[in-house]
Parts: sequence; structure tokens; C-alpha cells
Amino acid sequence: MLSHHGFKSFEEAGKMVLKYLHNHFDFSLWMITRTEGDDWIVLQSEDNCYGVKQGKVFRWADSFCSQMVQGRAPRIAPSSGHIPLYREAGINQLVNIKSYVGQPLTKEDGTLFGTLCAIDPQPQSENILENAELFELLAQMLSYILQAELREAQQIRETEHFEAQAHSDPLTGLFNRRAWDKLIKSEEKRCQQYGHPAAVLIIDLNDLKITNDSLGHVAGDMLIKRTALTLKNNVRSNDIVARLGGDEFAILSIETNLENAKKLVLRIKNALLEANISAAIGLEMRDPTYGLSAAIIEADKKMYKDKASIKSNSTFIR
Repeated sequence: MLSHHGFKSFEEAGKMVLKYLHNHFDFSLWMITRTEGDDWIVLQSEDNCYGVKQGKVFRWADSFCSQMVQGRAPRIAPSSGHIPLYREAGINQLVNIKSYVGQPLTKEDGTLFGTLCAIDPQPQSENILENAELFELLAQMLSYILQAELREAQQIRETEHFEAQAHSDPLTGLFNRRAWDKLIKSEEKRCQQYGHPAAVLIIDLNDLKITNDSLGHVAGDMLIKRTALTLKNNVRSNDIVARLGGDEFAILSIETNLENAKKLVLRIKNALLEANISAAIGLEMRDPTYGLSAAIIEADKKMYKDKASIKSNSTFIR
């Protein structure tokens, strides 16, 4: 179904805009990007010679766009080597750039989402400056479509969470593994489309077997329930908390950066400590190149390292 702006999605609109620009202007690479912290993430590209594909990540501070959005350098540079800030930019160490076009893409609150931009290994004619209004118009159109779609994406996410509750763990009421897998797949698609950052936490109880053996399974079930409630009380409403099975839990913290993800881990560790619950935690941020599935695997590995460290320290104290 076509939305009110005439495109099925921001992704579709982006592809059409990039194809149009690629066909009508002599730049080897046109991109739609997302900036997130230190990362400059390629969401879409039309590329003739640079080999830059979706998911490629550069350092934001090295880019021409980081200077452009601050108004420190022009949005159109037919010969970028004549612009000191562009000539000295770190991106030149990675790719050969002699001309540049850039326009900001904005969120609904006016903050920066990313850019629509182009580069070429050869200088361009000064006539390219005559197209400034067109480039700006296309960027504004993409920003408008993006803003509408991000609002819609949030509504879709809420619906997905509601529907996934049908697949909940009977003991804790958290999402079960089936729901987790389904929700991860949906969030990965959004991460690819919009460059959303995300963090995965894997949590594993240290004393469930001891509790079951010494106090019985009723006590073990109570420990699992306390853990679930503690985790649920320390995440945001958008975040996904699941019991993957046995004594293993998982959290997907949506649209968060590393700094906030580390704060979440600390908050959970303190809350578990207050609840007299011993658990190992592994944290991994989603890498745009590898996605959430790889982040889950890495978070699991880090959880086991944390568990080994806790066991080692416990043995040493004894």
C-alpha cells in the first residue's frame, strides 16, 4: 500500500532519488547516510568506482559532511581540493575525492539524521552550482518522508511487541525465545533501513542450579521470577526483555549508543545486587556491517567470560 507521500518507504524513495541523481549528474558515488556518534553509516549507495556499499562505516569526523552540516564548508564543491577543510579531511586518506555535494537530512525535531551526498575522483564543472535548489529540495523531500516513516515505525514496533506477547514465557511473562527471534528480525530490518544503533545484553544466572539443589525448584522458580522483574524494571518501554530458556535472559536496547548501553549494564548489575541475585552479563553493540545476529553471538561470548571471571574471583576469595 502506498503511503501519503507516494512512496512505499523511505528506502524506496532513497533508491529512486539516488538513481535519478546518478543518471543526471556526473558523480561516481551518491549516498544516503546516517550519523550516529562517531560513526558515519552508509544506508544506500549508487556507486560507479569506489566500492562503497550499504553498511559501510566511516568516521564521522573524517567526512566532508561533518564540516558541511556545521556550515564550515560549502554544500557544493566542484573542486573540493580548493576548500582547506575538505582538502585536509581524514576521508581523503581512504578514498580519492576531488568534488563533492552534500545536503543534511533531518529528524522531526530538527536534529541531524544523516546526509544525502556525492563524491567523485575528478573535479566537476562550476555549472553544478546551478543545481543547488534541486539538491536541497530532494534532501527536504527525503527528510519529510523519513520523519513520517519513523513515526510509523514506532507504531509498528508497538504493534509487534503487543502481538509477540502471545509468545511469552509462562513463568516470567517475558518474551520467550520464539518471540525474541521474531522481534530481533524486525529490529534488524529497521537498523538496516535507518542506521539505528542497538545494544544486546545476555544475562545468565550463576546460582540457579545451587538454589534448585539446596532449596528446591520452587525457590529456583522464585529466583527466575525475581530476575525477570528486576530486568524489566530497569529497561525502557521500547526495549525487549526475553527469557531464552533455563537461567538465560536477553535484552535488546533499541536506538541506544555505547555510553548509554554501559549505563544500562551498570544499572542492572546494581539492581541485581540489591535483589541478592548473582548473574553474569555480556554486552555487545550492533555493528552495521554484521548486524544483530553477530552482536548476540558476541554478547553471549562476553557473558561466559564474565561468568568465568566471577567464578575465578569467588574461588580466590575462598
